[in-house]
Amino acid sequence: MPSTDQPQLKPNGRKPRVVVAMSGGVDSSVAAALLVDGGYDVTGVMMRLWSDSSRGERVLQNRCCTPDQIGVARKVAERLGIRLYVIDVQDYFFKSVVQYFIDGHSKGLTPNPCIACNQHIRFDYLLDHALSLGADYLATGHYAQIVHNDNEYQLLKARDRNKDQSYILFILQQNHLKHLMFPIGGFTKREVREIADKYDLGVSSKAESMDLCFLADGDYRSFLRRRIPEEINPGPIADQSGHLLGEHDGLQNYTIGQRKGLGIASGQPLFVLSKNIAANEIIVGPRKDLGTKSLVAAEANWLSGKFPEQDQGIEVKIRYRATPVPATIKLGENNHIIVNFNVPVYGVTAGQAAVIYSGDRCLGGGLISEEID
Repeated sequence: MPSTDQPQLKPNGRKPRVVVAMSGGVDSSVAAALLVDGGYDVTGVMMRLWSDSSRGERVLQNRCCTPDQIGVARKVAERLGIRLYVIDVQDYFFKSVVQYFIDGHSKGLTPNPCIACNQHIRFDYLLDHALSLGADYLATGHYAQIVHNDNEYQLLKARDRNKDQSYILFILQQNHLKHLMFPIGGFTKREVREIADKYDLGVSSKAESMDLCFLADGDYRSFLRRRIPEEINPGPIADQSGHLLGEHDGLQNYTIGQRKGLGIASGQPLFVLSKNIAANEIIVGPRKDLGTKSLVAAEANWLSGKFPEQDQGIEVKIRYRATPVPATIKLGENNHIIVNFNVPVYGVTAGQAAVIYSGDRCLGGGLISEEID
């Protein structure tokens, strides 16, 4: 466990104040417990997020903030002796995260809503809310680490590489990092569960939280069919030579690199290579043709505030679960990043993020916009 020495008091003699984003899960609960044990003045905040009610049935709960989850978070806060507030961010969450997800799929992209949520909800709206309450820090249950070196805050991978979440935190900047704390970043998931038992929080055996929290049933295809039915139309599946192989049931139902569920017969495994939005067409081919050595990412963000030095050993990660691949990078026009990989990578997908690392340090990244072969 990290040191539980008392934190340095503020000039007026008060303890540093920390608002902890709580969800009723084991990670955020342990983050709160560690801060209380460490001597901080801790307040818990839970966000009530948008829920999908488009089915005409009962409102489907957002999995991050069901009544049961709120009840668990209240019990944890009571056990720790801290206050817990629930704030309503449903409208802002829909506009910033859900609509972003819908719009991305409308354009043929595969967006990562967790990145949008971190950028707009947690580390914009919630951080501002915490600071407005007089807090010095906002803490979350993310698996990542922050260090302060040479007058610069740096974001590092978590100790538990299987849980590392630095990929979805590449959007952070110095003005965020100086007010953030990730108390569990130095622990493995197993250790976090053990700490929950130690503090008797009653959450040590809770299941993992899932992506796409706003989809109670996890079925994003059904969600899109309800939200943008006019944009989901069947069309051709063809090979790279233009030969018709079958029919798809909507571009939004497929992702780059997908092999299963294509509904076509072939003598070799075929994968989704690309989507032609204008022609409403899916192009398939063998796995070897999935490989690419270059891509362009837009909306570049650098955690240091500047483009990194090029003498560093650069690696780039193209998906949350992907392995970082050695590459070189250069800054293009309009704040774009041009990435050239040392070896071909597979499954490069527009809408996902290209996140750049030097060793354990996350340098920044951007949203993949196109490939260059």
